[in-house]
Amino acid sequence: MILVDPGLFIGTAADLNNRQALVDAAVTHVLSVDSVDPTLLLPADAGFRRKWVNVLDEVTSDLLSHMDDCFVFIQEAVSGGQAAVVHCQAGRSRSATIVIAYLMKKYQLGLSEAYHRLKSVKQDVQVNRGFEEQLSLYEAMQCEVDTSSPLYKQYRLTKITEKYPELQQVPREVFAIDPAHSSSPEVSYRCRKCRRTLFCGSSILSHPVGEGASAFGHKKSSNLTGDVQCTSYFIEPVQWMEQALLGVMNGQLLCPKCGSKLGSFNWCGDQCSCGRWVTPAFQLHRNRVDEIRQLNIQK
Repeated sequence: MILVDPGLFIGTAADLNNRQALVDAAVTHVLSVDSVDPTLLLPADAGFRRKWVNVLDEVTSDLLSHMDDCFVFIQEAVSGGQAAVVHCQAGRSRSATIVIAYLMKKYQLGLSEAYHRLKSVKQDVQVNRGFEEQLSLYEAMQCEVDTSSPLYKQYRLTKITEKYPELQQVPREVFAIDPAHSSSPEVSYRCRKCRRTLFCGSSILSHPVGEGASAFGHKKSSNLTGDVQCTSYFIEPVQWMEQALLGVMNGQLLCPKCGSKLGSFNWCGDQCSCGRWVTPAFQLHRNRVDEIRQLNIQK
């Protein structure tokens, strides 16, 4: 068990066997980031506040969604003048990820600096590639897990393709509310043919502009130009798409009212006209939809 910051230790599962050492270090909060039930080592009635994040040390595991809750748990001990210990099996990847996220949020550090700070006291730290990407995303979101952020929505969709490879089930909360059945003042987008409302502006998942024609060099088409232009909207899934998406990896997206082709989807990803690869991809062609904005008319 190693002191990383005032009131914060990082440790291993074996450290829970030494209850006296925990007491001597003024540890009151035990945060287990592990797939093994920690009560097997430290009974629930041992007098410690407990939190268990049940994850495997795999690149596909999700720790990003837990980073803010873990920060609150650790900070509860620190602000009370006590201490928290964060552990996994070896104290190298899962627990290190949560500790790095804590340092980033508390001190407004970038990932590289927070990682270096932890590694300076525990040299065997080695966060797996998936967790490192999640920490980078946490940094991009200003160390705040904002579930309405396009960055988080895209991340969540990616995790679904990893968790449900056959796509026989997709959590319903992934689908945005069908704007045709709700009233919202935000910008909306309608089918150009029948005027059915399809999605709202908050459902658009923006992406960095790609390299244009050079990204399509493998296609060896003579009509490629140097223009960098996005001709589709990439969005989060909307409730009207649900039946079309289940159990298949790709297909067409048709207007739920008139049946006209709007675009396509591919859980494995697709390439935008600007050259950027988007995964997974739910794209509606701009020339098939109209943007609708509400006007505020002053009387």
